[in-house]
Amino acid sequence: MDAFYTSVEQRDDPALRGRPVAVGGDPKGRGVVAAASYEARKFGVRSAIPMARAVRLCPELVIVKPDFRKYSAVSKEIFALYRAVTPLVEPLSLDEAYLDVTENAWGEPLGMQVAKRLKAEVREATRLTVSAGVAPNKFLAKIASGWKKPDGLTVIAPERMEAFLAKLPVDALWGVGPKTAERLRAIGCAKLVDVRAADPAALRRVVGSWAEALVRLAHGDDARPVVPDRTRKSVSTEDTFREDLADLREMRTIVESMARHDASFLAEKRLLARTVTLKVRYADFTTVTRSDSARPTRDADELAARAAALLERTEAGARPVRLLGVGVHGLVSPGAPGPGGQLPLWTD
Repeated sequence: MDAFYTSVEQRDDPALRGRPVAVGGDPKGRGVVAAASYEARKFGVRSAIPMARAVRLCPELVIVKPDFRKYSAVSKEIFALYRAVTPLVEPLSLDEAYLDVTENAWGEPLGMQVAKRLKAEVREATRLTVSAGVAPNKFLAKIASGWKKPDGLTVIAPERMEAFLAKLPVDALWGVGPKTAERLRAIGCAKLVDVRAADPAALRRVVGSWAEALVRLAHGDDARPVVPDRTRKSVSTEDTFREDLADLREMRTIVESMARHDASFLAEKRLLARTVTLKVRYADFTTVTRSDSARPTRDADELAARAAALLERTEAGARPVRLLGVGVHGLVSPGAPGPGGQLPLWTD
């Protein structure tokens, strides 16, 4: 979906249309941008930055408090349209998914036609736009989906795959941000296809154990299947930042916001979580996780505090950070027996 949260708000409030809008927290506190409209993005406002910084970048910014129940309801409507066409729908978030349409309810032989019809159905049902990428695999479809936003449709046919890859800069690869791209360019990898011929030792120095996977992606090789919904045992929120983070206070604010986002999912599904997990990826691609288990809860304040405490158990602040993620695991329904058959204590 195109700028999903802000697009829903602009749809529902005509006064917001055409204006720079951010969905998120209070700039006078420790609020974070959850989503930014395309009008706001022109000023450099983006998700996961502190709202106070967003206001400095765009003084005319209109801030809207998030309504995740509303966004979830719209998301369910959209995903129902997807699943009516194919059962092979793999959600990535409320507003993004992979669909395998090799076989589809319409009997369309071309993925492009399926995408066109789905885009039209989503617009008619929700008055929102969606950008689609059609390609032989997940990696290429993901790139294609962001190629002509908003309301885009990009098709990479198998016979055009090599020509498409040859045009891409190295930072089109998954997980390659500006600083990693700079280090890759320093070893001769300015374009995505340059990674194929890179010296293996030099590549490992730049991206570590991720080197082999990066080479496969540079060949357009991604064999992962589309995995449809399964019973949720966890939910998580994460973000890779365009610039590495160094300010521990800013990271704490982001982590707390992610935990609150996860808590909104728990509230929507009437679930509790036993475990909070923090994921930190440093600038050198080293990734660490920290977790904390306690009584099942969906209390947003408690989950945010536990996630922030986990951050203190990492080297964040002492080492630049390129990715943060917060997940909640061990999901149970209120009243479900815990370990040893004990009923959990919980509060809303």
